[in-house]
Amino acid sequence: MTEDGGGELRIERRIAAQPSDVYSYLTDSVRWARWQGDSAEIEAIPGGVFRMVMANGTTAEGRYVQLVPDARVVFTWGWQGSPTVPPGSSTVEIELAPDGDGTLLRLTHRGLPHEGRAIHAVGWDHYLPRLAIVAAGGDPGPDTLPS
Repeated sequence: MTEDGGGELRIERRIAAQPSDVYSYLTDSVRWARWQGDSAEIEAIPGGVFRMVMANGTTAEGRYVQLVPDARVVFTWGWQGSPTVPPGSSTVEIELAPDGDGTLLRLTHRGLPHEGRAIHAVGWDHYLPRLAIVAAGGDPGPDTLPS
């Protein structure tokens, strides 16, 4: 994971699954909730709803901006009730590239205020391995919030 001074986090992970499999876990409510949160409401079209409820009841929400099947997902992100990262105030861009028999995932989270970067870095470092497990056909177990 890298962090720049402009409120941007960048993370790369290799996932032992095809891009189409990984993409499906980024664009389907039931599949999203298998790796992050207790539930999700996803309308995977430009302008469509992105909403995910965590185990502790906090809710992240935004809108889908761009979807390129099996290659790219961009959505806005923020937390209901947050004064620092309110809904739609930051943008998550996920690029998927074939990498041998797997996928190279590149996540860029832009527009985070300084005080919101560390917790989001911890969160993505916790959840992207869970995404890798489910996309490869495994069970990541119950979602426990990162500490």
